Amino acid sequence: MLATITLYSVVLFIHVAAIIVAFGVTFAYPVMTPFVTRTDPRALPVLHRAQALVGKTVISFGMLVALLAGAYLATDADVWSEIWVSIPLLILIVLGALGGAFFGPQETKAAELAERDIAASTGDTVELSAEYQAVAGRIAMVGAIGSLLVLIAAFFMVVKPG
Repeated sequence: MLATITLYSVVLFIHVAAIIVAFGVTFAYPVMTPFVTRTDPRALPVLHRAQALVGKTVISFGMLVALLAGAYLATDADVWSEIWVSIPLLILIVLGALGGAFFGPQETKAAELAERDIAASTGDTVELSAEYQAVAGRIAMVGAIGSLLVLIAAFFMVVKPG
């Protein structure tokens, strides 16, 4: 038997889909970046610029849709005061701030540093500077924290503690 499709269930789907679209790719970055670094470091500037572009477009749009759909859901169900709403909302705000204040600028800086290091390299070997490696390391560390925050938000939304 088919379940009744309601506006609430459609908006819930939109909310979940927006989170998947926004953050799904970020879980692949810890695999892609070391792979590119090992196999073709000359492609690092393009990779970092692509990450910055994905952040400005796909992630930002997905977060906005998730926020709007979540606001509708929380209002319709009158659950704004629930911890399983407030914690994920706070996490979404933190991730949005990190995108604009940290990830975008740092990914652009990593691309520029990689380009500089590639231009300074001779022959087939690319020597990545300590400065590049420090920026890339910060991006990876904060990215891991961001991924953990996404999983914590998902836990709260699914388990609904409190």
